[in-house]
Amino acid sequence: MQAKDQLFYVYIIRSVDNPKNHYTGFTKDLKRRLQAHNNGESRHASKYCPWFLETVISFRNEQKAKAFELYL
Repeated sequence: MQAKDQLFYVYIIRSVDNPKNHYTGFTKDLKRRLQAHNNGESRHASKYCPWFLETVISFRNEQKAKAFELYL
C-alpha cells in the first residue's frame, strides 16, 4: 500500500551544454535524482552534464507513472 502523500515523478531533463540531448526518467525523489544526474551517477546522463529540468509530471499512482514513462 502506498502512502497517501507519496508522489511519483516522470521527468524530462535537458543538457545545459548540449540542448539536443535529453533524458526521460521516473523517481520518487525528484531533487535527489536531478542531483544524481548532475553528479554523473547515471552512465548515460554523465556524458551531458549539467542538466536542467525541462518537464515534470507528478502521479499519485506508481504504476501509472511508470506506464507514462514507458509511453514517452
